Amino acid sequence: MPETIRAAFVIARRDFTATVFSKTFLLFLLGPLFPILLGFTFGGIGARVEQNSVPPAVAVIASPADFRLLQQARERLSPLADDRPFVELRRVAPGSDPARQARQLLSDDANPVLGVLEGGLFAPHFTGAVSADGRTVRQVGMFVAEAQRLQVQPLPPGGQGLAVTLTRTSSGSVAFAREITARLGQTVLFVLTILLAGMLLSQLIEEKSNKVIEVLAAAVPVDSIFLGKLFAMLAMSLVGITVWASAGAAAIAIWMEGGLGAMPPPAIGWPVFLVLTLVYFSMSYLLIGATFLGIGAQASTVREVQTLSMPVTMAQVVLFGFASLGVGKPASAEAIGAAVFPLSSPFAMIGRAAEQAALWPHLLALAWQILWVVLILRIAAAIFRRSVLNSGPSRRWFWQKRKANLS
Repeated sequence: MPETIRAAFVIARRDFTATVFSKTFLLFLLGPLFPILLGFTFGGIGARVEQNSVPPAVAVIASPADFRLLQQARERLSPLADDRPFVELRRVAPGSDPARQARQLLSDDANPVLGVLEGGLFAPHFTGAVSADGRTVRQVGMFVAEAQRLQVQPLPPGGQGLAVTLTRTSSGSVAFAREITARLGQTVLFVLTILLAGMLLSQLIEEKSNKVIEVLAAAVPVDSIFLGKLFAMLAMSLVGITVWASAGAAAIAIWMEGGLGAMPPPAIGWPVFLVLTLVYFSMSYLLIGATFLGIGAQASTVREVQTLSMPVTMAQVVLFGFASLGVGKPASAEAIGAAVFPLSSPFAMIGRAAEQAALWPHLLALAWQILWVVLILRIAAAIFRRSVLNSGPSRRWFWQKRKANLS
């Protein structure tokens, strides 16, 4: 074992130096800036579009008294609106022929409306090119119902409003904040893993193409090759994360009032949570990276690696989705299952760190994950040794045996 670790250290130092001290590593460090800049750009464009957008309008053929009640009802219900505001109400004075007036309003291109409300509050009738149970019809129905209630039982002129006493925290707000932190931690872990672990698919392509792998395999154990390359890429990833985290911390300190303390605190505390984030990223990288290293070792060309990229990315998305099922309910079967399954365990456990203060489950999970890293590496090295280097017992499929017998 010491000889294997010593050989792995030599290979890791070689790969780490060749990667970090290359010219392309600077571009690797600058890579995350491009999607961030694009996000800010498109976010600004979206905000500008949102500002310039005009809410849809509904023409209301009604008397001033009925329209005033409808507007009052709309204002009372406006706090219930989500990100899209309520439809706008435009009063039109009643004419001699309401049906004809409604048709004219619906065909008026100068003042477009979604529909027309007529009949007053006694016999309201809505006409428009909308869905029968859609957003516009539901909103107009709420306005009419509230206006009818106000017409029968108007608000008292000097009535006392709702008294409000504000507190700093509550059990509901703490649980909601911890759930946000759990999802944020899982997302950060997933994004970093999906960006960095995929590079391990092509780690052995160069050595296999120029036959260097045969020299390495003759000089050191195959386990050392896999272990060295895996930890070299992990060290390179940690260098990148250090640079990105420093830039992110500076941005939070500059633009967010209160810095990291203004963000929702995890149950286990920010210092321990940040340390666990780094540790669980390393374990996620080792687990998924060892799997990818074993899969990519079977490929012989860059084209084969590109073919493998999409299914392994989809597999990572499935693991992330599986782990996110347990957020908000850490004692559920989904949360426990995601924590036990080795490849999704780091994602599930970082969510648990945000929601529960107990430390012992993390020690148990880390021991379990380390065991699986060793097991996956041994299996990947054994498959590589037998299928690529042909240094183990020969195994053929049944059609290959038949072909060999016929010849």
